[in-house]
This record gives sequence, C-alpha cells and structure tokens, in this order.
Amino acid sequence: MNSFASKVMLFLVAAVLVISSIGLSPASAWTPFKDVSSSDVEIDYLYDRGLIKGISSNQFGPDYSVTREQAATLIGRALGLSGTERKTKFSDVSSSSYSSGYIQSAVDKGIITGYPDGTFKPKQTMTRGEMAYLLSRAFNLTKTSTVFFTDIKQDSSSTSLYTAVNKIATAGISNGTGGGSYSPNKELIREEFAIFLARALEPKFKVAFQNATIAKLYSTTDNLNVRSGPSTSYKVIGQIHTNNEVQVYGYSGNWVYGKSGSLTGYFSLSYLAKATSKPSRVMVIDAGHGGSDPGAVANGLVEKEVNLDVSLRVERMLKAKGINVLMIRRTDVFYTLDYRAAYGVKNGADAFVSIHANAYTPGTSGSETFYSASVANDSKQLATFIQNRLYKAMEHNNRGVKEYDYRVLAANPLPAALVELGFLTNSGDAAKLATSTYRERAASAIAEGIEDYYDWKQQ
Repeated sequence: MNSFASKVMLFLVAAVLVISSIGLSPASAWTPFKDVSSSDVEIDYLYDRGLIKGISSNQFGPDYSVTREQAATLIGRALGLSGTERKTKFSDVSSSSYSSGYIQSAVDKGIITGYPDGTFKPKQTMTRGEMAYLLSRAFNLTKTSTVFFTDIKQDSSSTSLYTAVNKIATAGISNGTGGGSYSPNKELIREEFAIFLARALEPKFKVAFQNATIAKLYSTTDNLNVRSGPSTSYKVIGQIHTNNEVQVYGYSGNWVYGKSGSLTGYFSLSYLAKATSKPSRVMVIDAGHGGSDPGAVANGLVEKEVNLDVSLRVERMLKAKGINVLMIRRTDVFYTLDYRAAYGVKNGADAFVSIHANAYTPGTSGSETFYSASVANDSKQLATFIQNRLYKAMEHNNRGVKEYDYRVLAANPLPAALVELGFLTNSGDAAKLATSTYRERAASAIAEGIEDYYDWKQQ
C-alpha cells in the first residue's frame, strides 16, 4: 500500500487526560501528535477546530479513557454551549470545575440528566453505552432502522439503550466492535470518542451501518414466508424453501431478521434449524488496489500485481484446507473501498483479509498487519495469527500488529485485517517479493494464520 505516512502508532506513555478550556487556532490542518498519523483525519478535524487537545504538547493519548465530565466538555464545545463556570444541579460537580458550565448547559438542553441520587459522577469513565445516549441527544438524532447487536436486547422504547445505539448506528456514527457486537459496557477511549464525535459533526466521516451475520440457519419447510416485520400481521415479501440458508442478523422474539438469497426480512424461528455439519468458514480475500489504481510502484514491482498474485495463492491454499473463499477481484480491475468493505457481509462471509505491499523510505523493511480500533475484538486476533506467521516466513523485520482505521477495516462489520507483505521501496523486501518462492511463503503464512484464527474461534 502506498502510504504517505509511516503507519506507525507509537506506544503511549503514562499520563493523564488534559482537555483545554479554550479553543485552539493551529496554523495548519496537521496535528503535532507523534502517536497518531496525519491520516487520522477525525482527530485532525477536531484539533483543527479547537475542540480537542492532547495529553501533552505532542501526544494525543488515543488509548486513554474518557471521563463523563471530559465528554460533556467536548460535546459542549462542539455544540457551542456556554462553558462559563457556575453552579450546577449536581451535588458532586463543583462550581469552580472547568466542566461545570458545559455540564449545566447540557442539562439545560436536555442532553444529560445525571443519576437518580442527584449526582453526575464527573470523574467516572464513560462507557460506549453512555456515549450512545450522549451523542443521540446532543445531535438530536431521531432516525432509526433495522439494527441488531448481539449484546443489546431489542427494545424500541424511546429511552432504551437499544434505541440510543440504533440512532447512532443509523446516523453513521458507529458500526459496533465487530462480530455483531456493540460492547455497551466497554470503557470509552479517546480515539473512539474522537472518531464518533467527528462523524457526528462532519458527514464525510460517516460510515454505512451493516448488520453482521451472527448465525446461519436453514429452512425446514417449503414456501416459508419472509415478512416485513416480526409477526404474521406484517406483509409477505417473498418465500424460501427447504434447506435454503438464512444469514441471521438478529432475533426478535420468535423471529429472526436476516437474509436468504436476495430476500432480507423476518423469518419465523419455528421453521428454521441449525445445520448438522461443521460450521462454515467463509473468508473474503481482498487483493489491494487494481485497475486504474496501481498502488505502490518501486524496484520494478507494481503493488496491485504482487497483491493479486499472493491473493490467488492464498485462495488455493485456503480451499485445500476446506475453507470457503470469496475473492474481491481475480483480475486487474478497480473496486472502491466501500464496495470491498461491504462485500463480505453481502455475501455471507464471516471474516475479511486485505493483502497489500508497503512503501516508505528505502531503509524501512518488514511486514505488519493492521486491524481497526472501531471494529476490534476478533479482528485483533485475526491480525495477530497472520502476523505471527508472516514475518517468520518472509525472514524479515516484525513490525507488529497495529490499530489503524483503514476504510476497508473501519467500515467493515466483519472481523477484518489488512496485511502489508513488505516494502517495495526496500531492495531486500522487493527482491523477495519478486520471486515465486517468497510469494508462496507469504501466501502459506497468511493461509495458516487464517486457519489458526478459525481454530481459535471454535475453541
């Protein structure tokens, strides 16, 4: 992949979160933070608008947690609320606190309510569930859609956690944490909050929500009606037949919402059953770039060609292991990043791997594998299994497993990883990637890492 930044996320130093009480007026659109890339456009956007500051002059601290008063302050700034320090309705918020003005302004706007005992708990870490409530109220989100998460019970009442999460998912603010989960009780970190806030403020950062397949069931009868809602009172939109597969996105009482063929709707659980054979393993392999997009070009190699060759080898090896493979491309064609990210969900896959080669300075070498912070969990495991085999097979530097919100990862609800085979701009790496021997070794390592992942999932 042709990168104009090093793609290296520095390890964080121990520090406390510092949020500025005044706006900033940076001279340029690039942040001074060494622990984020200039490609982290959401963080850059907030910094440039004076809405967020780092834990120091050159560290953002993406993994540090966000307290409730810090979140209220950031939301207050984003909405232009008054931050004048003053008395609040909460017994545990001092009138001299930097956050008091923003907290009371948010109360006046109906954005926050606090706890029944009259406290706000300003120093308590905010959870992802609380963040959903905060953002849905702050930005007056009203639209909902057919959204399912395995760890949030469906409840259409206006004050429920499900409704709040549904609103931010429908608004393109969050896709969950992968595998059909949202993780409402997980502590919110600065990187996540920056991403979510930027998406709420700026449409170009939004993602398209897609339900993930959480199970696969099969029809036990012919002419099973597919309905527009979870009861027999809803309209019939089509029918499926015995042994037709249903990709399940979520459950609603005795009904499932999912897809079978071209039909997406509700299916009665009374006429569905699990398969008796082993669970399916369906992997999407994405050969990066293609067509009018060559990727990196260096030392006589063109990235799109290397990516495709290795990807086709991975396909062959996975099929030999009994793993089903969906290929984004088999020829020299171009597809958008959003098309690639959506391909797996639309075609019933359960994981996604994108294959690339890197470019930077001539002295930089080695392999690295990425996963998205916004869709972490299983994605990190998938990336780790692959990387642990890849750098050894390629006999070069281990650049590790890293978080990075590449579009094909961040906009992908499936467990997903992006592999960088080596640097085409490094003569040593390029010499290896020019040979069939090392391309075969790279493909074997990726395929074995994918098999490791599936074996881990079944434990």
